[in-house]
Amino acid sequence: MTFPLTHIYRWDRQGRKGQPCRITARGRMNSIRVEFADGYVMITSGNAIRKTRKD
Repeated sequence: MTFPLTHIYRWDRQGRKGQPCRITARGRMNSIRVEFADGYVMITSGNAIRKTRKD
């Protein structure tokens, strides 16, 4: 089962700026676990992502 990529990664970290991702877990102190379309996973700040627009 595939889940929709509901957010965009905003920061220029590890070459991922502008890529769609989804939140898979939330932690303390605004930390989140995100997963990208290619399966790459990272722990980052909640400030690093934004919701995608529904145009």
